[in-house]
Amino acid sequence: MNAIALLRDDHRRVKQLFREYERLGPRAKRAKQRIVQEFSRELAVHSNIEEVVFYPQVREHVQRAEDEVLEGLEEHHIVKWTLSELEKMRPEDERYDAKVRVLMESVRHHIDEEERELFPRVRAAVSRAELNEMGEKLQQAKAAAPTRPHPRAPDEPPANVVAAAISAPMDVVMDGAKHAVSRVRG
Repeated sequence: MNAIALLRDDHRRVKQLFREYERLGPRAKRAKQRIVQEFSRELAVHSNIEEVVFYPQVREHVQRAEDEVLEGLEEHHIVKWTLSELEKMRPEDERYDAKVRVLMESVRHHIDEEERELFPRVRAAVSRAELNEMGEKLQQAKAAAPTRPHPRAPDEPPANVVAAAISAPMDVVMDGAKHAVSRVRG
């Protein structure tokens, strides 16, 4: 799968989870928390693979893309902090829904900019073979990416590669523990 198609698929999945969240009523606390956990995982993995593979490739192959990459990194940073805050909150908290709505607005803005502005420039600058190779690297990075937000972790190579290698196994343990607790609670 080529890189643009893979990233667009991720975007579609996240937007679908956002729509599911928006359809829930005020009493659907468990469902809200489950969906937030799902899109938190999706966004953590997606932002990591963009930071480890995609953005470095964009910097290398697309002329005058530095500002777009830096803006993307800052948008990721904001999303990670917001997701990190949501991890510590409960759907009953007064600001939970508001924080989720602000997060969704920010992510939708990021997706729109990437798909409307950056992806066409990448497609024009990179061959089909290179896009396919980049897609393979993204897929491999996805398998080893952290599944939780780490807002204090570096977001540029090579430090982000090391941070991801350390964070990902810890995230697996945390995800398993969280899943076990939620099963016990019913």
